[in-house]
Amino acid sequence: MRAYLSIFRLRLRLETQYRGAVIGGIICQMFFGLILIALYRALYAGKPQSLPLSHVTTYVWLQQAFFRMLLASDAELLDKIRTGGIAYDLCRPLHLYGFYYARIMAQKLMGSLLRAFPMLVFAFLLPGSWGIILPASVPAFVLSAAALLLGLLCVCAMENITMAFTMRTLDQRGIQAMLNLLMMILCGSVLPLTLYPDSWQRVITLLPYAQMLDAPIRLYTGEYALSQAPGVLLIQAVWTAVLVLAGCLLWQRNQRRLVIQGG
Repeated sequence: MRAYLSIFRLRLRLETQYRGAVIGGIICQMFFGLILIALYRALYAGKPQSLPLSHVTTYVWLQQAFFRMLLASDAELLDKIRTGGIAYDLCRPLHLYGFYYARIMAQKLMGSLLRAFPMLVFAFLLPGSWGIILPASVPAFVLSAAALLLGLLCVCAMENITMAFTMRTLDQRGIQAMLNLLMMILCGSVLPLTLYPDSWQRVITLLPYAQMLDAPIRLYTGEYALSQAPGVLLIQAVWTAVLVLAGCLLWQRNQRRLVIQGG
């Protein structure tokens, strides 16, 4: 376990070196956040919805703040798979799945935190229904933070499954494009899941994508009551365990069939 913690810490430090990328990401996400909120304000002006506009704007800002948690990928691992450099990692006295899980988790965590704090401060300073609201209660905030951590574990497990398929195809573009499209639609990045029809939400909220950011945001805004929180956290934990188990099995099978070419 100490080795994986060391890998995690080293990757955290590495992520702090790309300051230009962080600043660019913050500006980009702030811009898209304002554009999306302007669109929702126009929608509500023409046809008010049952969900308060302040909840929708809060949903948008939290999605934008933690956007990198969803779509960041380990470019170094992708390059190693393509070139055969992953053979060197097979020589490490570590579980290969755990090694890359620790790396991607550190990358997503630090990348999200570096962007989230400035963006949330900016969102809190915006006037009226342009900004973000305070959490429904202190317990709701604590539970949403716990759900966000479980969401991070879930999305890292999903990312490692993507890498497992890449080891078979040697080209990540197809599988990543498909999974990223599903993630953007079903996690609430394109349209908040709270605006979907109730009949759709009964299914969508049980899928793994909704556990990544939708569940933490709903706990934050109070759309999930405190009495529902144990069930929400249980669903997140179950999906995380299922995805981690599936990823481990895929990686083990890939390692048995792995062929390294080159000199």
